Amino acid sequence: MSPIDAGAGAHRSDFAVAANDLVKVYGEGDTGVRALDGVGVGFARGRFTAIMGPSGSGKSTLMHCLAGLDTATSGTITVGDTELTGLSDRELTAVRRDRIGFVFQAFNLLPQLTAEQNITLPLDLAGKPVDRSRLEHIVDVLGIGTRLSHRPGELSGGQQQRVALARALVSRPEVIFADEPTGNLDSRSGAEVLGFLRDSVRDFGQTVVMVTHDAGAASHADRVLVLGDGQVVEDIDHPTGESVTHALRTLDGAR
Repeated sequence: MSPIDAGAGAHRSDFAVAANDLVKVYGEGDTGVRALDGVGVGFARGRFTAIMGPSGSGKSTLMHCLAGLDTATSGTITVGDTELTGLSDRELTAVRRDRIGFVFQAFNLLPQLTAEQNITLPLDLAGKPVDRSRLEHIVDVLGIGTRLSHRPGELSGGQQQRVALARALVSRPEVIFADEPTGNLDSRSGAEVLGFLRDSVRDFGQTVVMVTHDAGAASHADRVLVLGDGQVVEDIDHPTGESVTHALRTLDGAR
């Protein structure tokens, strides 16, 4: 698939992140595992994309490479107009800190800090001022304004994930990568988090790329990529739970 295939109406300049002929091999020789096999895909700005696939399909590897958390064996990755390939560790750290937001299944909040301190931590580490009006708007939308002085241990799982979302959004990243963001949440909290990811695209123009195994969660996205054996095998615009489930069943039958 060409990296210019980012959905209907997308142009190269619209990409928040893109991959071209991306290969990732774990191990060497006959024992090597080809986790990504020539993936080319672009993610348009201001869209919500879900990545799905069976275990071992390469979905998590793709996200980790796109986010600069893992290094591809070959191929190129660009965030905006910056090619990640060949950046030094220091330069890559700066890209992740300044231009990428992360939301993980495990929340990754520091237990000794308050909710507000966790939210502003990336900006504090970068030595950047906090936009108080943006922070107030985000925490108001997320409904955690009264919980900012509490530490993570004093928050529910849903509240902790909303703190993690606020942390990802407050620095205005070019793209947010969400790795199974509802995996540790009950159905109600999970639906709230998915709704906010959806709203962040609409209200903030945010670009969101989410890995999930849940067809229902994926149906909140504008687009779903289905991976199989390290390649994109389905690209679904305007997905529904039914269309995603059908694609996964077709893939499973082909395997």
